[in-house]
Amino acid sequence: MRITGARVIVTSPGRNFVTLKIETDQGVYGIGDATLNGREKSVVAYLEDHVIPVLIGRDARRIEDIWQYLYRGAYWRRGPVTMRAIAAVDVALWDIKAKALGAPLYDLLGGRSRDGVLVYGHANGSDLEDTVEAVGRYIDAGYKAVRAQSGVPGIDLAYGVGRGDMYYEPADATLPTETVWDTRKYLRYLPTLFEALRKEHGFDVALLHDGHHRMTPREAAQLGKSLEPYDLFWLEDSTPAENQEAFRLIRQHTTTPLAVGEVFNTIWDAKDLIQEQLIDYIRTTIVGAGGLTHLRRIADFASLWSVRTGCHGATDLSPVTMGAALHFDTWVPNFGIQEYMRHSEETDAVFPHDYRFDKGMLYVGDTPGHGVDIDEALAAKYPYEPRQLPVARLEDGTMWNW
Repeated sequence: MRITGARVIVTSPGRNFVTLKIETDQGVYGIGDATLNGREKSVVAYLEDHVIPVLIGRDARRIEDIWQYLYRGAYWRRGPVTMRAIAAVDVALWDIKAKALGAPLYDLLGGRSRDGVLVYGHANGSDLEDTVEAVGRYIDAGYKAVRAQSGVPGIDLAYGVGRGDMYYEPADATLPTETVWDTRKYLRYLPTLFEALRKEHGFDVALLHDGHHRMTPREAAQLGKSLEPYDLFWLEDSTPAENQEAFRLIRQHTTTPLAVGEVFNTIWDAKDLIQEQLIDYIRTTIVGAGGLTHLRRIADFASLWSVRTGCHGATDLSPVTMGAALHFDTWVPNFGIQEYMRHSEETDAVFPHDYRFDKGMLYVGDTPGHGVDIDEALAAKYPYEPRQLPVARLEDGTMWNW
């Protein structure tokens, strides 16, 4: 089954997506997501100039060999651009193989380990009362797990506070929006938020929170300790993880479960965190870490150390990644949870899919492949719109981690 063509499709039905479509001489095609939020065009150029030319004529069934060729053959390995380009190829090839065999993708991975996939939604509010109400709406909608983000008194444009109940898109301007941050105000406020959430909604619902790399290791340890009475499902991205050893300090001072990894690109970004059991959940994504082929290796390694998966699933990942992730989640033995930010109606129309939500769970269909397609005619009606993620500064003007 030879690859006869490949092309990149860029569309913006409310936000930008980059999709790779690979075609074969047997009439079977597959698609993969290559979206890099705020840096989409860099992956487009990488695919068109460096990847597509070397794919033509290759056997589409040789997924592992093609993955190794693109990873080892590049010499300049890793990084968000390279690994997203590899991921798009990898997912498209898995899609092709599953379609050719007439099977849903999870069957090729080893079959079902569960019937449905537990997901968490994003509740946010401008203040404490607004956030408590927002969490309640998600519970009423059937969610069993909810991430809670709130405006912080004294901080304008706090992270995670969106413009609607179901959709949150932080890439909001052609040039980065500048926000101001104060960790001490945040640390004083957050325990009161979760105290109010537990008082109103009880302890049956799983609550999560994203620190979004804003804290030092000591501050993260302080926050984790202060949140222990409120039984969080996890505290996410509490500190930047370039220095994996930083999580040792956090781990020594709190039993609040820790999650990290949405910005990771390979197993090497998480190796020490996993084998030293410094985290409880690894959040690496299919699109960020080179596709299903590499994410399987990360998950298998994590399973040796009782670390479970909790894949990133924000709206900057297209329904193609969500569909592939749900097949992965349906199979992977050490599954934990799946993030689920709903896409807009326009996005869902461009990317028709067979997965569905019911009572806090997502379910994949049995369509051959990963169950997601792209309507190219409709996609063409939404041209690329430059958008970048915000940046953060401290109150004295110092650049900080957004």
